[in-house]
Amino acid sequence: MFPRILAIAAILVGSSFAWFVLGGTITSRTDSSSGRLRDQVSSVWGAPQRQLAPTLVNGTRQFFPDASEILVGLKLEHRRKGLLWYSTYSSEFQADYDFRNTESEVRQVQFWWPFPAAGAVYDDLQFTLDGSAVPPQIQNEHAMLTASLGPGKVVRLRVHYRSQGLDSWRYSFGKEIQALPNFHLRVSTDFRAVDFAENTLAPTAKQELGQGWRLDWTYRNLFAGREISVVMPERAQPGPLAAQISFFAPVSLLFFFFVMLMLTARRGVELHPMNYFFLACSFFAFHLLMAYLVDHIDIYAAFGISAAVSIFLVVSYLRAVAGTSFAIREAAIAQFQ
Repeated sequence: MFPRILAIAAILVGSSFAWFVLGGTITSRTDSSSGRLRDQVSSVWGAPQRQLAPTLVNGTRQFFPDASEILVGLKLEHRRKGLLWYSTYSSEFQADYDFRNTESEVRQVQFWWPFPAAGAVYDDLQFTLDGSAVPPQIQNEHAMLTASLGPGKVVRLRVHYRSQGLDSWRYSFGKEIQALPNFHLRVSTDFRAVDFAENTLAPTAKQELGQGWRLDWTYRNLFAGREISVVMPERAQPGPLAAQISFFAPVSLLFFFFVMLMLTARRGVELHPMNYFFLACSFFAFHLLMAYLVDHIDIYAAFGISAAVSIFLVVSYLRAVAGTSFAIREAAIAQFQ
């Protein structure tokens, strides 16, 4: 009995080595292509967007809005490249900013509005001042508008655009703590799994909206040194998940061998160590098949197909060795569980 257990243990060790090699191969394939594939996705969908608050420049002085009313719509659309899913999204942005000339005379002022991402694409880009369209001057990823403001006059700047990005959307008030009165930002999503980055402002109100959420950040007099952030949900990543399953496969095989030893002892079935070797090969077939199917089909479909093939191999082999009843009633159920 002891030599047989020792032989089975050797088979388990050898199989474990094969699984570690397979898991390392999957990890290497994922890591080696992740940067290149991310660049490809980013070249089409753009980078993570970070919208900065606009400013009014009056001579050497810079002013933030007296009131901000911002509406943002985010629509998630996952994109797959190789062994990874990427959280891409389309966005629609519209904001009304009120600026006041605090001087006692007419001033020629400039409105500086930063674009949220370098090299991004913007559709239906509009700038209006008090309802009148104003053509902007584009300078170093900023849009600049010039206007004359009378003493104490309030002007409303409206900005609208559609764009797209990757992973997260942020609204920033700058590096320093700023005073922002009458601030309201509303983000509407078409996805439920909303998350927020660390060290960012949580929404002050949250309401279900169809298949997504309506998130509000409302402040009467905000002193902000933090950003507002919405992080896109991620899908199960085929490459890393397949690698982890391979690395932990020896644990499953150990339990299966233990159950088979107990069942064969109870039923009086004699299995040679070579039988255990072929059972280990049947288990390995699951991970080998899955490692390459996840490149081409959905990970859940790949898991189901690989599991069905592995169980079929175990049952068809044990049917010839230990009989149909043992192969189906004991071995197949034990492997399935």
